[in-house]
Amino acid sequence: MTAKLREFLLYLAASAAALALDSSVFFVSLRLGVNLALAACLGFSLGLMLIYILSTRHVFSQHSLADRRGEFALFALIGVAGLLLTEALLWLLVKQLGVAPLTAKFTSACGVFLFNFVLRKTLLFTAHRGALSTSR
Repeated sequence: MTAKLREFLLYLAASAAALALDSSVFFVSLRLGVNLALAACLGFSLGLMLIYILSTRHVFSQHSLADRRGEFALFALIGVAGLLLTEALLWLLVKQLGVAPLTAKFTSACGVFLFNFVLRKTLLFTAHRGALSTSR
């Protein structure tokens, strides 16, 4: 298995774990009467923390940035862009097309997964001159 395929599959597994947490928080929040946008934001925030920890500890061995605070900030910024994409897709699917919220959530998650992986791999976890390599 190539290193890129391995990273993709590990990121997929890590994303599945983060999505499970995100979706659970999303579902429970909706059941508690939280509005759609806030429920998505709460789930996203907890999922973001989990995917960052898994990505940096188990998925990627190369780091483009030496400063971990900067790395997390860019990681989170990409996640926020993904959240905005999710929010737009949820609005379209739920409010405009009448799709059930959980179905819309999982549908939007597929596109947002690819968006996040490509940007994070390219900007944060690809060796550049002077990049850090961590051993597992």
